Amino acid sequence: MADTIRIQMMDHFLIFIDEKKTDHLAAKSKKGAALVQYLILNEGEPVPNQKLLNALWDEDKSINPENALKTLVSRLRVLLNQIDPSLGACIVSDRGAYHWKCIDGMTIDMYEIDAIFERLSENNVPASEQRRLYNQLLEKYAGDLLQHSEQNEWALAKATTMHNKYMAAVYAYIEMLKSKAQYADIVSVCRRALDIDSFDDRLHMELMSALIKINRTGEALVQYKHVVQLNYRYLGVQPSEDLQEFYKQIVSAGKTLDFNLESIRNELRESGERRGAFVCEYTVFKEIFNLQMRNLERLGATMFLAIIMVSPYNDKDMDSMRQDNIMTGLLDILRKNLRKGDTITRFAPTIFALLLPTVNYNTGGMVLERIKRVFYRSYPNSNIVFNYRVGPLSSQPLPSEESNKLMD
Repeated sequence: MADTIRIQMMDHFLIFIDEKKTDHLAAKSKKGAALVQYLILNEGEPVPNQKLLNALWDEDKSINPENALKTLVSRLRVLLNQIDPSLGACIVSDRGAYHWKCIDGMTIDMYEIDAIFERLSENNVPASEQRRLYNQLLEKYAGDLLQHSEQNEWALAKATTMHNKYMAAVYAYIEMLKSKAQYADIVSVCRRALDIDSFDDRLHMELMSALIKINRTGEALVQYKHVVQLNYRYLGVQPSEDLQEFYKQIVSAGKTLDFNLESIRNELRESGERRGAFVCEYTVFKEIFNLQMRNLERLGATMFLAIIMVSPYNDKDMDSMRQDNIMTGLLDILRKNLRKGDTITRFAPTIFALLLPTVNYNTGGMVLERIKRVFYRSYPNSNIVFNYRVGPLSSQPLPSEESNKLMD
């Protein structure tokens, strides 16, 4: 018998014998691995045969299901004993049921995590113990319960509960660290938690805020751009309003100018020396748009808004890597072929929005047609449709027939 047997249920299902990983069970019998998982999930409670049959043979038609279950258990015990001579005895037969029995030297991460949750829920837990428990939780929670295992539909309710408890514990730990101004530790906690839930806005904002607090503003900006790309690639949406507003804090934190006229003038001049159109995040684009609209109202002038969208022929799906390559290339074309006073932002995964202050109806269409020709020269065999629309922005509402004069 091994000195230690460790069973991992979080993320992947694995069995470690004296800290050596074994995959013998999953490779030999996927249904046997599912049975072990199901019994462990029920934490030692007897599981009736019929419930096991419904869970494991839901889509299979067996002539004699009861005999199929007995055969599976018999073969499973043999496989488990091949991993370690004591493991087969963990599957215990009851009257019309089976249950899992842990043996000496065995640990199961799901049980350990549940114990941590239970202890953290108690009142008057000393701060030092809380911190130790939070760190243990971060270490043991390798991923959501059985998220990479087959036949795990019956684990979804438990997985969801554990995920929610994990996130609540992470938030509580972050608040504890904030109360002690331990921002470097917050960075570490957030990064580990984001490996579990990459789309949690609060974690992203807590991470960026902590980075700003310890003067790592550049990393905060990189993190923001990472969030934008995550939302574009996997959700097809802009980041949340809260995250977009947070961008302003990052930019503001990075501007530590001396309060004198010369330094301010030099700082402003730096951005003015860049060539080509101005590329910015959507949040900044909105600010520029609103500023321009105020100028239009004051001067009674007109400027133009253009939208460019790329899509595959025949409305076929475009994989994310190809989409990113095309959008990156198109952005470079826009930057080089638009004027210095023009502004560009990525409005959606396959859409760019442009502010064109120095064009009119005729030249606006000409500009977009030129960009379209450059795009097709750069991507001659891409099977991509380049669509655009361009129309005026005015301080006065346009007549309906004029507002519809948008060029394709």
